[in-house]
Amino acid sequence: MTEDEGVGHWTIAKVAAGAVVLAGATTAMAAEDELEIVEVIAPLGIPGDGESLANVQQAAAAAVAESRTLDLADFLRRNLASVFINEAQGNPLQADVQFRGFVGSPLLGLPQGIAVYQDAVRINEPFGDTVNWALIPEAAIATVTLVPGSNPLFGLNALGGTVSIRTKDGADHPGSTVELLAGSFGRRALTAQTGGVASENLSYYATASALAEDGWRDFSPTDARQAFAKVVWHRERIRVDASATLVRTDLIGNGTAPIDLLRQQRGAIFTRPDQTENALAQGNVVARLDLAENVAIDANVYFRTSDIDSYNGDDSDFEPCEDEPEWLCEEEDETVFDAQGQPVAAAEALEGATINRTRTEQDGIGFGVQADWLGALGGRTNRLVAGMAFDASAVDFAASTELGTLDPTRLAVPGGVFVNEAFTDVTADTEYLALYLADTLALSDALSITAAARLNSASVTLRDQRGTALDGDHRFRRINPAVGISYRLPIDILLYANYGETNRAPSPVELTCADEDAPCRLPNAFLADPPLAQVVARTLEVGARGVVAGVQWRGGWFQARNADDIIFISAGALTNQGYFANVGTTQRSGFELSLDGGTDERLRWFIRYTVLSATFEDAFPVPSANHPRATGGEIAVQAGDRLPLVPERLLKAGVQLSATPRLDFAANLLHASRRHYRGDEANLASNIEGYAVLNLRADFRVNDRVSMFATMDNAFDEDYATFGLFGEADEVLGDDFEDTRFLTPAAPRAAWAGVEIRF
Repeated sequence: MTEDEGVGHWTIAKVAAGAVVLAGATTAMAAEDELEIVEVIAPLGIPGDGESLANVQQAAAAAVAESRTLDLADFLRRNLASVFINEAQGNPLQADVQFRGFVGSPLLGLPQGIAVYQDAVRINEPFGDTVNWALIPEAAIATVTLVPGSNPLFGLNALGGTVSIRTKDGADHPGSTVELLAGSFGRRALTAQTGGVASENLSYYATASALAEDGWRDFSPTDARQAFAKVVWHRERIRVDASATLVRTDLIGNGTAPIDLLRQQRGAIFTRPDQTENALAQGNVVARLDLAENVAIDANVYFRTSDIDSYNGDDSDFEPCEDEPEWLCEEEDETVFDAQGQPVAAAEALEGATINRTRTEQDGIGFGVQADWLGALGGRTNRLVAGMAFDASAVDFAASTELGTLDPTRLAVPGGVFVNEAFTDVTADTEYLALYLADTLALSDALSITAAARLNSASVTLRDQRGTALDGDHRFRRINPAVGISYRLPIDILLYANYGETNRAPSPVELTCADEDAPCRLPNAFLADPPLAQVVARTLEVGARGVVAGVQWRGGWFQARNADDIIFISAGALTNQGYFANVGTTQRSGFELSLDGGTDERLRWFIRYTVLSATFEDAFPVPSANHPRATGGEIAVQAGDRLPLVPERLLKAGVQLSATPRLDFAANLLHASRRHYRGDEANLASNIEGYAVLNLRADFRVNDRVSMFATMDNAFDEDYATFGLFGEADEVLGDDFEDTRFLTPAAPRAAWAGVEIRF
């Protein structure tokens, strides 16, 4: 191993040694007022002396369990304002979660703009800032909090918002349960959890789950297994939490299919397989020390190992050369060479398909420490928080492309010949250091102000293991400020306003795929590319909340502007080919309204409504080879054009009725307006249709220990899609498939039933 190759791994070793000394933990700050209690686990909670300065949304363990949702992404989609899901892959555990037009996705190629924390550990994957929602154990969630806007205290990637998860402990969640579920698509699931107090100072909690299904689309099974455990030790002034998370998933999501094919068969797929295997191991130790009545120290230390293997069978743009048809070429003029550097002879077994394999090994470690002081300044209540955080990772990425052919089911059959230029073997070492400070001062009983700042320093070191083409050393640094004010009117209405800035450093995958003259076939085929600028988000938000006639209401306006925004621009004949680029300024602005109420304990209801405008603010050309109105393979984006895949309006509503002391019924309505296809950044083509979907649920408590439940999704069997792009279908399916629109269809009507047993 050379000195450069060992940089990341040596850094991790140093951090591990230093972190042991910290015996650390996480930050837990509570923002409390008469209307709500909000507790956020992250590098820093919401600053304030009780008045949170944004439309913060939070759900507790009971609400998550009661919803009977498949995973956390599904829960967010159904219950929280301004959350929308793009089902790009078509697998139920591979959702792209949008919030206010910002994305947190497990897929490379999206402009990740949501930070996600589990007990203070940032779980955005280091290689692409991606978020694997399937790796979050839903059963272990004590609270989940969605913090909107560019809050700098949550660090890198919190451009549009932050999802903060606090896990259960045995003292607050005692008892044991087992839940069994089965139903549509061959889905079967088992979840078990237990918690309790072992002694006066020690508690424990553990959960394990397994999910498997055949899938409703052709050849699309799912398998996921999760385990989580935590022990908590505490004395009068100290508390230490130690937890472990283990997850393995095998997910096949065969993605988009031509719209003409879907008209023939709703569950059809284009090419297959598109398989992703995840293996996660995470350990985390958190601690809190109360030095005095008003002074506390929080710290944490963690390690995280996340391995991702993918196997993707795609169509091919390799075909016989135009001038020498006995050899294979890419796009008819570039000769293809095999792994030994020899030209590849044309053969039926090597035409029509490519098999793209990747292996991503990500090892990370980090720590944080924070001091929290609550006292008086000038006779007024004042809260001061100061801290630091450090995260480091070492990533090994390898990829290859094998030539093959498609069988009658459009399975990519390997031909045994690998494309020489497609081999990739690169290491990426990242280091993120942050220093932050926040202060909240109560100027009066009704008025408080908050000011905060965070210094983010990021470095990304790339080393090409097959040469030097991908070598690069990138450094990014920025100080992000925030300021906010809240005022409580005498009629018990809280008014708030805040301004914040955050930044996102380009991820390793973006830095290695940023040349428009050499587009990449994600997630492989990287090239030496020009550097990218970091993205800077600036968010302004004003709003109010209160209670009228027993109805809790929240309303607010927000505007977020991203400078030097990075997007993945589609290019070339294949639907997953393109490059990353800074495209200037983008803006997301809108209005949110939430209502929560109920007549008594028997009836509860909610309404969430969002109007969102997500637009490009600069003009630029975009390659879009399969766009029906492209000129020379390009479309021209104008200032004011809407971002693809972002709906203008979102409406969700829910009602729960206790018909008897033992029987509950619930209904959940989801509506989203039309969206533009990916690849239609210029808004020239027809839209993906809007939809309205009704989901139903019933729960029956047999006795104190046994409950039965049933759920029905898409009760009216709405035929809709949440994701679409442009592709080329006729070369695979024939001349009758000329429409270049591809969609990922959403699941049809489905029902499941289950039983929960408490011990």
